[in-house]
Amino acid sequence: MSLSVEYMGLKLRNPIIIGSSGLSKNIEGVKKLYENGAGAIVLKSLFEEQIIAEATKGVLQVPNNHTEMYDYIKNYTRENSIDDYLDLIKKSKESTTIPIIASINCVSNTEWISFAKKIQNSGADALELNISFLPSDDSINSKSIEKKYFEIVKRVKKQISIPLSLKMSYFSAGLSNLIKELSWTNNIDSFILFNRFYSPDIDIDTFKFRAANTFSQSSELTTSLRWIALLSNKINKPLIPSTGIHTAEDVIKQILVGAQAVQIVSSIYKNGAEQIPVILEDLKKWMQKNNYNSLNDFRGKLHYQNTNNEQFERIQFMKYYGGIE
Repeated sequence: MSLSVEYMGLKLRNPIIIGSSGLSKNIEGVKKLYENGAGAIVLKSLFEEQIIAEATKGVLQVPNNHTEMYDYIKNYTRENSIDDYLDLIKKSKESTTIPIIASINCVSNTEWISFAKKIQNSGADALELNISFLPSDDSINSKSIEKKYFEIVKRVKKQISIPLSLKMSYFSAGLSNLIKELSWTNNIDSFILFNRFYSPDIDIDTFKFRAANTFSQSSELTTSLRWIALLSNKINKPLIPSTGIHTAEDVIKQILVGAQAVQIVSSIYKNGAEQIPVILEDLKKWMQKNNYNSLNDFRGKLHYQNTNNEQFERIQFMKYYGGIE
């Protein structure tokens, strides 16, 4: 029985990719994830603001009405230099035999893009761009926002020859068409669906804002499950779900609708790196029970074209809430 995966031309020993997070911010964390069986690791993201500030030997520009996000970036920049990040790539490659994927969190196509070449030269097997736009500015239309995806990935791809993955938002009036057109450019080698956003909440006693839903739940996998089911037979690039994958059952569901592999973070935060072999063992047991020898034997078995299941298309609750009194 084989759990191996080919992803963007990279060989993964299994479909478990550890997503960009504090789990992979240092070599100790990377080693622990590797030793517990991760198939690939995405290193904790650099921020474009950090790259620009260090490249110009300037100061991180923080707006007067600065937010918690900028406080985080400022503190992260203080504790982690660009040189440290490049060194982490090198050490991770020396200490493991699995793909090491660098990550940059970005929203523009400015000077930071030239840094992508240094990431490649440090030995990264691929680069993940975490591009997230919140369409909150009512003076900017959807076409203008979506155009930024094309501009950023085109400029980055000119700097590197290693595979490039795009971790993107589901905020698009024509999401299916956007992903299809992005896949045609040949600048993107895979899609990560979707970014996990900071969610604000309110403490009604202190009247202060606070973070909500820091860690995901298995129930949250349904958003990416729907879109991978709808797109996996239409998009000729690997689709990787992110958010809500905690168990072998979650992994199986995503592969059944066509996912090439999965990204996991919250489950490892909650249960430790030791959760990886638990997931893999449960995956093997399920495959053995159903007489599958490889992931390809059941990948896409339940995607939209194979099932023509209208539940992927319908967004009304219909009968599920209609009979509740």
